[in-house]
Amino acid sequence: MMQVAETQSPGASAGGNERSSTQVARGKVLESRAGLVVFQPRGTSYELHLGTAVDYAGPVNKPTQGVVHVRARKVYTVPSGGNFVAPILGTPRTIQGRVLWLSPRQLVLQAGLPVLVDLPPDPHAIDLGSGPIEEGAIVNVVALPGAGFEPGE
Repeated sequence: MMQVAETQSPGASAGGNERSSTQVARGKVLESRAGLVVFQPRGTSYELHLGTAVDYAGPVNKPTQGVVHVRARKVYTVPSGGNFVAPILGTPRTIQGRVLWLSPRQLVLQAGLPVLVDLPPDPHAIDLGSGPIEEGAIVNVVALPGAGFEPGE
């Protein structure tokens, strides 16, 4: 059974109306195409290709914010390492960082930017080799295709 220390949500999940500052990524949309944005998180050289549910109508090359959301194929707890998203240009496939918030079905990782992660439903897809998933733990996520961006207000 997966060990997840249950905590209260700091705000609504990705489907809700409210946003927690824990979930919101700040940066710039460098480019917008039909159903896709290229998002550069503040303070990074990343250019993340992220899907959008509707065509993005927000500012381009100006400060903006939103939620970066991925679905996990596999999740590992790791003993050490940095916060990163790979590849730095393209669709995120590997995300590693410290857990800022978690629930039984989702977590938010600080990986150079906050990333909202849907945990895999299969408990065998979660490897707790370095301890339970809890706030402050370092977690590595292998993401399924289809990382998304939901613009904030």
